[in-house]
Amino acid sequence: MPLIRPAAPVTLDAVELRVLHMPLVSPFTTSFGTETVREVIIVTAETPDGRGWGEVVTQSEPSYSSEYTQGAWDVLTRFLAPALLARRTIAPEDVAGTLHPVVGHRMAKAGLELAILDAALRAENRSFGEYLGAENDRVPSGVSVGIQSDPQALVAAVGGYLDEGYVRIKIKIKPGRDIDDTAAVRAAFGGIPLQVDANSAYTLQDADTLAELDRFDLLLIEQPLQEDDLVDHATLAKRLSTPVCLDESIVSDKAAADALALGSAAIINIKAGRVGGYLEAVAIHDRALVAGVPVWCGGMLETGIGRAANAALAALPGFTLPGDISASARFYTRDIVTEPAVIEDGHVRVPTGPGLGVEIDEAALEEFTVRRERITR
Repeated sequence: MPLIRPAAPVTLDAVELRVLHMPLVSPFTTSFGTETVREVIIVTAETPDGRGWGEVVTQSEPSYSSEYTQGAWDVLTRFLAPALLARRTIAPEDVAGTLHPVVGHRMAKAGLELAILDAALRAENRSFGEYLGAENDRVPSGVSVGIQSDPQALVAAVGGYLDEGYVRIKIKIKPGRDIDDTAAVRAAFGGIPLQVDANSAYTLQDADTLAELDRFDLLLIEQPLQEDDLVDHATLAKRLSTPVCLDESIVSDKAAADALALGSAAIINIKAGRVGGYLEAVAIHDRALVAGVPVWCGGMLETGIGRAANAALAALPGFTLPGDISASARFYTRDIVTEPAVIEDGHVRVPTGPGLGVEIDEAALEEFTVRRERITR
């Protein structure tokens, strides 16, 4: 198992925050709502050696998570960024400990940590993939397909993504839009790697319905129950032959340990923002690798900043299932990096340049910015 070689501390002069509104190519519908514009916070860490970039993956409303843009902005400006600026000189590995007195707000913390990591690694001319211990130069790309108007529309959408070369399909489900949708995709495309994502839309009383999904030979069913239902997930797992994968429930390495101990998950979706940062994500990966539990990298409609970081994370050895690391064009007509992620033979390349390995398209960044604030000591 690769060990992270710590990065040198950076001197933090200022933190700039921006809220971006980035139009989506098409509406993205899940069990908790529909997005047409991605609202995201971009973090810039300013140091004497240059800038580092991070991304806070909250949404505009507290639907997927209790975190949301305005709340993240408040805690970043009032507590988190000032705590790091008070340290002035800080190593990336010390960010989580410095921010620990602030309870929760993992997505906000993750964005700051990533910006510090990017700045530190750029100064060392070291890539993020090398830092994390990436073992692959490209990662298989899966795509997440939102709920469509009807099963026929879903089949058409899935067919388009298969034509683009995606190697795994994930479809969103909710009560009333589960069995027929899954059956239609399986009937249309045979034995393609297929999984479903419920985003906590069910309860244990829906176990009989969820058991009907067993006949479709799915890779997994993702987060069928509420995020705090670890015990109920363990009960449900015993009633299904389809592996249960946890997403929203895995908010930390401790949560992952508890889920594995209870038998709540046979597979884990790791989202760095959800767990508080990429270093915590690596800890979960390492735990799962020792336990022989597959992991994969989930997506939060990231810009090119978070997408580059996710590609590096997914290149670690325990990521044995394709993740939601799609091409930038899956969601955005224009990204905020100069070389957006693309699909090549069903894979996305892991950036090899210094830091995250991407450069910012300053014009695009300005175009999408709706709010900004620079915080200094």
